[in-house]
Amino acid sequence: MGNRHAGTGRKLCPKTALAAALMGTLWAPLWPQSQTAQPTATQSSASRASNPDWQTAAGGKMSFDVASVKQDTAAPSPTTINSNIPLGPQEMFSPTGGLLSATNWPLLQYVIFAYKLTPAQTQQMQSQLPKWASTDRFDIQARGAGNPTKDQFRLMMQDLLADRFKLAVHYEIKQQPVFALVLDKPGKLGTKLQPHPEDVPCSTAPPPPSAAPAPPPMTASGLPESCGALAVTRSPTAGRLRAGARNMPMDTITSMMSVPQLFGVDRPVLNKTGLTGRYDFSVEFTPQLTGPLPPGANFQPDESGPTFLQALKEQLGLKLEPETGPVEVIVVDHVDHPSEN
Repeated sequence: MGNRHAGTGRKLCPKTALAAALMGTLWAPLWPQSQTAQPTATQSSASRASNPDWQTAAGGKMSFDVASVKQDTAAPSPTTINSNIPLGPQEMFSPTGGLLSATNWPLLQYVIFAYKLTPAQTQQMQSQLPKWASTDRFDIQARGAGNPTKDQFRLMMQDLLADRFKLAVHYEIKQQPVFALVLDKPGKLGTKLQPHPEDVPCSTAPPPPSAAPAPPPMTASGLPESCGALAVTRSPTAGRLRAGARNMPMDTITSMMSVPQLFGVDRPVLNKTGLTGRYDFSVEFTPQLTGPLPPGANFQPDESGPTFLQALKEQLGLKLEPETGPVEVIVVDHVDHPSEN
């Protein structure tokens, strides 16, 4: 079993993602920096599950032609953490001709990318991995044949992690407490949730890199210019945050709600809206902060503003209902610290 239970996995500072939102923006969120501990589903019934449909659609098992993995001892900072492909679960991506170049990321982030983990899955994954998977950092330089899609890069990363980190996992379906996302009023959407117009250009290319964190480019209507990732920024109304995305499937929108520090939602969320297609949305709310603010975050919550759950109903026409339901989880069978190339 290797190092499957060699540590409980240090919980990275839960305020990091919130600090990024308070001080600027959060693109393609780094889920492990925005989670708190949640009871694991080990007490609930579980059954083996097949691989997700997206893996089959992308072509199944794939591998890089060449790859290098090296531990990086530099302190993490905006100048040391880089990747030519956004290493999150969302769609934001520009073709790279087969090149993946990433520096100063922990193994956990590479796993999030490889397996397209939702926030709830990331919480559960981090609890299984050893401490070094969140603290030690690695550079990965790799090239695959042709011009792979982002999901094909994910499949090649799965193969690399299995080869260099001896990572072995399997999928299970567990029955556990969840929230069901439903329409507040049948057949009626909120004003801030609308089907994405098919005739409107919508690039998934990431914003150009900048020397310092900066808010993402926004449209006149307050939506991010780029498609394929959640943007969380300060609202023009002091003391509030704004979260939004364009051209996003409802299943993806639903999965991104399980981030307690941003939205106060501490269970996996299942899409039971019945909505199909892709949507644009923007929601403005006052975050429910607990404890002291992160250093440098000059932010005073607007007590008159809506909570996320209130804004969800008032602005998007949606609500969360507690229930028990099936949740797809990934179980870690084995992982080892890699040796140098």
